[in-house]
Amino acid sequence: MITATDLELRAGSRILLSDATLRIQPGDRIGLVGRNGAGKTTSLRVLAGEGQPYAGEVHRTGELGYLPQDPREGDLSVIAKDRVLSARGLDQLLRDMEKAQTAMAELVDDAAQDAAVRSYGRLEERFSALGGYAAESEAARICANLGLADRILDQPLRTLSGGQRRRVELARILFAASDAGAGGKSSTILLIDEPTNHLDADSIAWLRGFLKGHEGGLVVISHDVELLADVVNKVWFLDATRGEVDIYNMTWQRYLDARSADEKRRRRERANAEKKAGALMAQADKMRAKATKAVAAQNMVKRAEKLLSGLDETRQADRVAKIRFPEPAQCGRTPLMAEGLSKSYGSLEIFTGVDLAIDKGSRVVVLGLNGAGKTTLLRLLGGMEKADSGGVVPGHGLKLGYFAQEHETLDHEASVWSNIRHAAPDTQEQQLRSLLGTFLFSGEQLDQPAGTLSGGEKTRLALAGLVSSAANVLLLDEPTNNLDPASREQVLDALRRYQGAVVLVTHDPGAVEALEPERVILLPDGTEDHWSPDYLELVQLA
Repeated sequence: MITATDLELRAGSRILLSDATLRIQPGDRIGLVGRNGAGKTTSLRVLAGEGQPYAGEVHRTGELGYLPQDPREGDLSVIAKDRVLSARGLDQLLRDMEKAQTAMAELVDDAAQDAAVRSYGRLEERFSALGGYAAESEAARICANLGLADRILDQPLRTLSGGQRRRVELARILFAASDAGAGGKSSTILLIDEPTNHLDADSIAWLRGFLKGHEGGLVVISHDVELLADVVNKVWFLDATRGEVDIYNMTWQRYLDARSADEKRRRRERANAEKKAGALMAQADKMRAKATKAVAAQNMVKRAEKLLSGLDETRQADRVAKIRFPEPAQCGRTPLMAEGLSKSYGSLEIFTGVDLAIDKGSRVVVLGLNGAGKTTLLRLLGGMEKADSGGVVPGHGLKLGYFAQEHETLDHEASVWSNIRHAAPDTQEQQLRSLLGTFLFSGEQLDQPAGTLSGGEKTRLALAGLVSSAANVLLLDEPTNNLDPASREQVLDALRRYQGAVVLVTHDPGAVEALEPERVILLPDGTEDHWSPDYLELVQLA
């Protein structure tokens, strides 16, 4: 169980949440919702013990599994399979058992060999208590359902893409929460932030089923409305305007209906009250002219003020970032080319011999299964990595803009202001401040370290950096991840309007439809084809 009392959260001097009491119990499946920047990620970090509240207390009992939105820490030399098994300590037990087996085979001294046999017996007993080989099989099943092939599980984490590493972390906490070998349902509380990022459609469908059946307690942040509709039985709505949390003990659809009905009621009551108050004020104005009725006029004014003061506040519409990609700089007919690009990590070949030519104003989608090298190709084109062979050939007037799905283009230690200044060093200060304002960054938030922003806020800041450029070729890697619906629509509209060339990697069919691509590149083979609507159904699967 997790209980938070008198909880107050802040970002600088801005109050995200005040005087909140929250409780997560077995059986709760809570959807934590609110606009980007409302404090959802901060709230989850504090509940998980990864951050400290400004005020209040958080008490935790039992096992906890936490998936941050942007997992970066950890030993990247660890094998992916061992990272998953470490959730139950099975990775170290298996290594110790292998050592004991080797000792039993090599030792000739009877006493030493007997000691090795006893040691192996104790290890095997502990291994069995934790589920043994059935648990290993369960871990492999979870990994497979999340699109992690055996070859990926045998690789060190450092060789995996950001999306693959995130799926390993998701597999790890789901393995910890699965009931294999536990003798019953898991009591682990899961706190997961945007779990469907980097998952294909089949993996998302499987994840919905897993979370729906989890009985140990769950808080999920997600912009996937189908997941929320299928899974949650309670909703916490963070109101960024009031700094409060509204708690709804109901399913997602009932929550949507209740909020809609509540808003209609508030607007109706306010309209009626304003009409009555207006009539009272008008009558009071007429009566003020007569000294004998001054007191009555004053009483009418008080009645009008009381009518308005007793109303529930109507929720203010959330502000939305105004996103417009840059006016592209002039360039030649083919501003970007690649010849014979090949990339491997150790003995693992990602792709080889990829050729492509990005013409002025062209629109290209890159498709391939998870791990096929989509992000790697964009990193090579953007100069973030070097190819093993082949190369990128810039054309006349090329100006690249690169949006990275893991926000690697941001300096997480530097402030919001320092990041935008670095992206556009020649732009006037007031112009940059105005630009950040349209992306909903102002005041103290300009001094906030980028690493403390929510996923959606990081996306907005990275997009602001693109807008401040005059890029004529945009490399966009999952640009709609972590965005609330209103902000996502702004990005899609910006895609429709942009006149430069775009190379897009996405699982979002809406982003592809907004782009209206002309060509598709299929990885790992690097095959190029004219775009056809038939490819659209592959987008979520890739």
